[in-house]
Amino acid sequence: MPNDPSVPSLSSDKRGAIDAFLEKVRAPATVSPGARGRLIFALDATASRQPIWDSACQLQADMFRETAAIGGLDVQLVYYRGRDECRASQWVSQPERLAGLMERIDCRTGFTQIGKVLAHAKRETQSLKVQALVFVGDAMEEELDDLCHAAGELGVPAFMFQGGDDPTAEQALREIARLTHGAYCRFDPGAAQQLAELLRAVAAYAAGGVKALSAAQRSAGAARLLLQLR
Repeated sequence: MPNDPSVPSLSSDKRGAIDAFLEKVRAPATVSPGARGRLIFALDATASRQPIWDSACQLQADMFRETAAIGGLDVQLVYYRGRDECRASQWVSQPERLAGLMERIDCRTGFTQIGKVLAHAKRETQSLKVQALVFVGDAMEEELDDLCHAAGELGVPAFMFQGGDDPTAEQALREIARLTHGAYCRFDPGAAQQLAELLRAVAAYAAGGVKALSAAQRSAGAARLLLQLR
């Protein structure tokens, strides 16, 4: 994808952080031949996320396009907002359907419900294997010990993306990533292009594992680093 001159480029320090994020992933996704990968795309839809919600809609469409040539990817949208609302969509295989679902969602003031996201992901993978959980959020208002316990039982690598620099959220998301053998990365509000690169690589990984990335011969730094998985 060509660089968009309207999007600020990352500093070498930030690029190093993204590289480190990808290098932390160790266990390759396993997808049976002929099967479609399954990825849960979880989003914080509380009021603080409204400014980037449109960007999130575009990012999920990019994830689908990245995997079309590999054999496809089924994605389930999970989001929470308000005081006690946490919802999951059906599994979908067309980007237009998921984009349509997201466009009907408005962000609302409320509390984080990361624990519910983890519990849902555990139930889903017990029913039919899920290759990856992607979470994008900027806050954490739950008991850290409870989240760590849930993460330890998840059985799905969690790719935790933090917007902003809240230290409480960082601690929690880092721990969830570590306990699930996933990875953590913090991105700046102006780094949508780099977040998209990471999400596309994770989606390709979930759709076909390391072999799929190798066959695609991606030139992007994110995919090149994912090829180092072992």
